[in-house]
Amino acid sequence: MSALKKFAGQTAIYGLSTIIARLINFVLTPLFVRQFPTAVYGIFTQLYSWAAMINAVLAFGMETTFFRYLQKHEGNQKKVLNNSFVVILFASALFLATMFLFSASIAAWLNNGQYDSDYNRYVRYFALILAADALAVIPFAQLRAQGRPIRFAVIKLINILTFVCLNLVLIVAIPWLMQQVPSSAAYFAGWYKPGWLGYVFMANLVASGLTLLLLIPEIRRIRLQVERKLLVDMLSYSFPILVANISFIINEYLGKIMIPLLIPGEAGKIDNGIYGAVSKIAVFLSIAVQAFRLGAEPFFFSYSKNENARKIYALIMDYFIIAMVLVMVGITANIDWLKYFIEGDGAEQQALYWSGLHIVPILLLNYVLLGVYMNLSIWYKLTDQTRFGLYISGIGAVVTVVLNVILIPRFSYVGAVWVTLLAYACMVVLSYLWGQQRYPIPYRVGKNITYILAGVAVCWLAFDVFDRHVIIGNVLLCAFAAIAFFAERKTLMAVLKK
Repeated sequence: MSALKKFAGQTAIYGLSTIIARLINFVLTPLFVRQFPTAVYGIFTQLYSWAAMINAVLAFGMETTFFRYLQKHEGNQKKVLNNSFVVILFASALFLATMFLFSASIAAWLNNGQYDSDYNRYVRYFALILAADALAVIPFAQLRAQGRPIRFAVIKLINILTFVCLNLVLIVAIPWLMQQVPSSAAYFAGWYKPGWLGYVFMANLVASGLTLLLLIPEIRRIRLQVERKLLVDMLSYSFPILVANISFIINEYLGKIMIPLLIPGEAGKIDNGIYGAVSKIAVFLSIAVQAFRLGAEPFFFSYSKNENARKIYALIMDYFIIAMVLVMVGITANIDWLKYFIEGDGAEQQALYWSGLHIVPILLLNYVLLGVYMNLSIWYKLTDQTRFGLYISGIGAVVTVVLNVILIPRFSYVGAVWVTLLAYACMVVLSYLWGQQRYPIPYRVGKNITYILAGVAVCWLAFDVFDRHVIIGNVLLCAFAAIAFFAERKTLMAVLKK
């Protein structure tokens, strides 16, 4: 149980910082949906979806590779650090040069073939944001590997607080000042553009740049030196992870990228805005999955040499699923008041945003399946068979691309969210089957599936049968939690005593 205590401690610290940061960011959602019409929020959704895709490319799978090779080459850790950073530095420099050289063409393509100077500025802002974020990947991984979660958490929180404060200044404070102090309007009139989406991206750029500055002590320890033999070995490990990560991003974000392309004109942007806004309600489960990954990945690698490692991995899966299903049910039970975070400005915008609420339970189930896949994927990382991550994610990406092309023109974002569910389910099944053949872990499959299906049933009752009634939904949540606690009481009490 000491292993579980260590894992829980790491996940709690990384998770707390992630949860606080994302919750602070979540506070901006009501501001954005009130400030920007659904069509403009659709542009916001599309650009950040592209950013997620490019982030995966620039990181080049080096975060996971870094942790794996620290464990494999304990006497060569400095070279592992240098190699990892140099790869990302080269990729970021190449990306930055390309984006600035072709920014006008990229901007026109994003805007359905029409050049817009605002889009051009958006492209350049995002190029700088993504390069800064990529260069921070290895320094942050270094902090996690060194067991320095407090510094990790503080820098992450400074990043998000900077982003939030600048948004409040640029989107709220300046318009208020112009209205309340008319004499200030003359000063702001020369450069300030009310309702301009670009201020969000400017705030992000400043926050990312400040984060990179705060990581200078970690960056200064890195030398721009390459150990060629080790680098080739690391690249052979990381390349399948890179492709797998890109495929994963395709599964998660392709719908938001394709909706404006497959549904042309204002309708596509509006639908994308609705999809992006309702996705924010599911953010709590997304936070939990991300927090789990931050704590789990270094723990899984460091604990892999222990005799009972596989039993611990199976036990972590059990309680991860129970926790995720409880969050899924909890959000669904309370969706009738959470919807006010995306009510928009005026009755018309409110009706548009709320028209997408029915996909929230499906989005939540998608995150549960994603978390299960993250648990399962440890087998190919520990056995250096990362090509299977490429195969699994590649198959999921093919399912996503093909079905999105078929379903989005007919069902818009509803089709996209069901496609993601099918892709994740396919990936979970493939990872489990191949993993049990090559690195068997004694997962309790029947028990885990029962909890997921029970959670789905409770969500259906709360959302459809009882029409999102908050009190009844929370009674169902408490009943589900009580049954789960009773069923797991012996193991839980043993863990708590330790």
